[in-house]
Amino acid sequence: LKKRMKEKHSLIFCFNFAPPKQKKKLLEELGENRLPYLTPADADFHQLWKTKYSKLIFRKSETVPEDLHQMVQESFLALREHNCFFQDLVRIKGKDFLTPVSRILIGNPGCTYKYLNTRLFTVPWPTESYDIKFCSPQIYDACKALMRLNDYLHIETVQALQGQNLLENKEIKDTAVIDRKQSFAASPTEQESVSKDQSSVCVSEDDRSLKNRTSYNLTLLNYMDPLQMLYLKQEPYFGMGSMAVSWHHDENLVARSAVAVYSYSCEDSSVQESNEQELKGRDPAVWHVGLKVAWDIETPGLAVPLHQGDIYLMLDDLNMTHQHCVLAGLSPRFSSTHRVADCSRGTLEYILGQCELALQNLQSDSDSMALSLKSLEAAVVKQVEEIHNEVEFEWLRQFWFQGKRYLKCTDWWLKPMAKLEEFWRKMEIMTSLVLSEVRKEQQIEEQRNETISCFLPLLKERQKLRKEWTARCQSDAAESLPEDQRPECHPFWTDDDECNMPLPYDLEEVIAYLQNLVQWIE
Repeated sequence: LKKRMKEKHSLIFCFNFAPPKQKKKLLEELGENRLPYLTPADADFHQLWKTKYSKLIFRKSETVPEDLHQMVQESFLALREHNCFFQDLVRIKGKDFLTPVSRILIGNPGCTYKYLNTRLFTVPWPTESYDIKFCSPQIYDACKALMRLNDYLHIETVQALQGQNLLENKEIKDTAVIDRKQSFAASPTEQESVSKDQSSVCVSEDDRSLKNRTSYNLTLLNYMDPLQMLYLKQEPYFGMGSMAVSWHHDENLVARSAVAVYSYSCEDSSVQESNEQELKGRDPAVWHVGLKVAWDIETPGLAVPLHQGDIYLMLDDLNMTHQHCVLAGLSPRFSSTHRVADCSRGTLEYILGQCELALQNLQSDSDSMALSLKSLEAAVVKQVEEIHNEVEFEWLRQFWFQGKRYLKCTDWWLKPMAKLEEFWRKMEIMTSLVLSEVRKEQQIEEQRNETISCFLPLLKERQKLRKEWTARCQSDAAESLPEDQRPECHPFWTDDDECNMPLPYDLEEVIAYLQNLVQWIE
């Protein structure tokens, strides 16, 4: 098998970048054969972990404080009892799919997390200076417990990283001594270069960088009962068995940031572990995390069993260089996956700031209160319309596409969404004011053409995305959801609605007018 794999090395190496047809072809070539992987039952398991997966850190449940276990596990059960776990309707290659795993996002107030074209909004954990009303004391307690777990995992992660840095620096220094002895006869220039390289590597990590990469701002909670699933995808490369989550890198994270996972499988007497001495490969009754070096056929994969209360940490760049999957056992399982989400464009503070920036170009007459634009410069118009699209499609439609699910926990997001919609309505007025200006006969042709050239593509994008979101809300997958989780196409209006909207929902005629105007000018 190894010889066959080496013969196909060039094909597999490109697998990450290959189009679907080539991926399919590769799997067909593999046929019944599978790449090797190791479990704790294998003699070389720990050596492989140490050499190829050293940035995966494991903490057995007995090392975690018992009171923390109790709080967190009660939180999982309380959230499930209050129906706070939801299957996400995600978008992959232009199609909608319901995730087999049910999820809820809990974290810093105003944070969001985006994966597979779906933006989740945090149920805020209790935070000073924020007025957060929870739907029940149990949900409040659950969020508070998960915030405490978050603090605990932050400390564990910092200590793990510092421990690895000390070890790595010692190894680097030892290697440097050997290298200096071996390269004693090297030229002065070469020796100076080696010395500079080694000194730069040995510099300790900056405290601020360490904090940025370990300060988890949210946790994505997962729940799945595999016995309730009609079908689970089989792991295709190693033959590891049924997958709850396919091979992936976690998305939308700060570069080189850690990920910490607390696992709780509801093990009971009805689910018995198999005898590992007789079993080849991983025990299908037990949940595992699977790891592999991304697009590498030389390194065997790893399957690590997960039991009640176990924790694992993915440090530094492990999420970038490796891929992981979750292999389903037989019992229901919860997990709390703590992340440093990249919130540069994903917080309420950010999008409100963008709205304020856009609205700086809107002014009202002190006497008549009539609205007008301060500037018609192409760059200003383009910036405003880009923000207009961002608010509508990255925030308003993403939020309402998830129905009323958040009201199961808290109404915290309703006021911010109402504020964003108010700003968005003003931006609709700004779009209509741009149209009014380009329609004026006295408008200078060069300026009009410049305005339309930056304005028209953004209107086309808006029209395309509105059609797409409208269709998604009416899809069979959307209709299959419970009523309180069913997507809402919002904002939406018709010409008959008395909503005082300055422009129609369907922009086809507006776009056609602008295209004709451009052709006439040319």
